[in-house]
Amino acid sequence: MTRIPLNQAELANQGMKDRLEMSTAEIGLAVRTTNCLEEKGIFTVSDLLQTRREELLSISNFGEKTLDEVYKSLERIGFQRPQPAKRYPR
Repeated sequence: MTRIPLNQAELANQGMKDRLEMSTAEIGLAVRTTNCLEEKGIFTVSDLLQTRREELLSISNFGEKTLDEVYKSLERIGFQRPQPAKRYPR
């Protein structure tokens, strides 16, 4: 049997795709947090990453602590917290 080696980029791409397709329940969020997200139609990591911070904070019962929980869960699966834009002195 001959093995066909997979390109590292292909493996990384597949890993990214798998992480993006994970449900919000799979990334370790509290049930209440998952319920809040699902009420707004946010079911996958991909959906979550496409939602702006302000939109998340506008969800009922979703505050800064819940947002921090979401960011920490995303970091655990390899996505970095958004950094505020740097301001340069004039």
